[in-house]
Amino acid sequence: MPAATTPHRPSRLRARLAAALAAAALAAPIAAAAQGAAAARAGANLDVLHYTARVEPDIAGKTLRGQVSIRLALRAEGAQQLEFDAGELEIEKVSERGRALVFEKVEQRLRVRLPQPGKSGERHEIDVVYRGAPRYGLEFHPERSEVYTIFSTSQWLVCIDAPSERASLDLTLTVPSGLKAVGNGRLVSKSALGGRRDSYRWRQDQPMPSYVYGFAAGRYNEAGGTGENGELRFLSAELEGPQLRKLFGDSADMLRFFGRRAGIRYRGTYSQVLVAKTVGQELDGFALLSEAYGREVLEKPEAQGLIAHELAHQWWGNMVTNRDWGQFWLNEGFANFMAAAYLEHRFGEAAYRERVDSWKRRLDKLRESGKDHALVYANWNKPTADDRAVVYQKGAYVLHLLREELGERAFWRGVRTYTRAYYGHSVTSADLRQVMERASGRDLSAFFARWVDGAEPAPAMPSRLDPAK
Repeated sequence: MPAATTPHRPSRLRARLAAALAAAALAAPIAAAAQGAAAARAGANLDVLHYTARVEPDIAGKTLRGQVSIRLALRAEGAQQLEFDAGELEIEKVSERGRALVFEKVEQRLRVRLPQPGKSGERHEIDVVYRGAPRYGLEFHPERSEVYTIFSTSQWLVCIDAPSERASLDLTLTVPSGLKAVGNGRLVSKSALGGRRDSYRWRQDQPMPSYVYGFAAGRYNEAGGTGENGELRFLSAELEGPQLRKLFGDSADMLRFFGRRAGIRYRGTYSQVLVAKTVGQELDGFALLSEAYGREVLEKPEAQGLIAHELAHQWWGNMVTNRDWGQFWLNEGFANFMAAAYLEHRFGEAAYRERVDSWKRRLDKLRESGKDHALVYANWNKPTADDRAVVYQKGAYVLHLLREELGERAFWRGVRTYTRAYYGHSVTSADLRQVMERASGRDLSAFFARWVDGAEPAPAMPSRLDPAK
């Protein structure tokens, strides 16, 4: 997800991005994340193992039809009612092995009743047929023959939205013939169907949180490149191949840089797609960015911080994931910080310091207005722009302070150890602290108490009656 932009010089594009972020973040996994205690979330009594989904959007009609088979194992003895996140989708049928199951849709949850209570570890495969006209979660742009996902997976796929719930995915997307499509994982097949339609099928074998599932399809121009361990794809409806290669000319270097900092190289295809409008979104194996942002980077290469931010999420966010949305800073603060570290590598220390100074200014503003907050939230219900500033900008600034506290060798050793230890898993701030303490040989309890678990009070205003003033 995008960092809140903090440019050295204001631009109308960045202003639009900042405004859009305030609205879009409410529809991000954050919308699905607006849940209280973890026990109250959908799917708390089950473990999803795999989704097999078929989705067919109607771009002109701005609707979709879909079906998904959800393979799962029960976590609780005697579990009989299963809950899934289903957004505003209309559920037509639920069954298992051809046998209809009793179900109801309550607000944005699908409740399914098994014929009898199950045993812990027992496996089921629930089939759901649905349709919908998503108001968010899926963007339709008929004038461009384009459709793409945006943040809220449960608005186009019945699933479990919790970031700690990982599953593999087999996704088949049917779109009008002539469109190019991008999805999660490796492309298994592309086939022509009747009615001037094409079917794309991808297989994602690595279990991933559902909020990074997605796709994009449109009449894209395409260019490519080669990374260390896979293919790079660049797509846009407006820019031509030479422009795309220039725009994303540093992507291979970003992959190398982040891979070395993480201690784990990126493997496989990575795609970067310019779409009609978005504040930027990471998905597994690709990123969505706006056409307007792409044109800005063409004019000003040092503005590529958002490209780096979304790419960094392939490690910090997608693979090392906050356990719940209250720990969201472990995704976004890390991606923001790592993007700045890349800009330092690419353009020099001044580019990094510019980012650090902007984070510090935003944090000072939070303190002055009494809006500073611990990085860890008890819940993430209806986050404000100030809450997002805490997560994105204060989170990045705290990592910068930790870098200065520990020194280069210990800090980056800790980042590598943390990433390797929790790659493919969910984390909390306590996990980060323990790794950094081992890497540095330092007790970081005071640092984390002040910067992660606490909030600085607003600076005291001098009294006019104070003779010392």
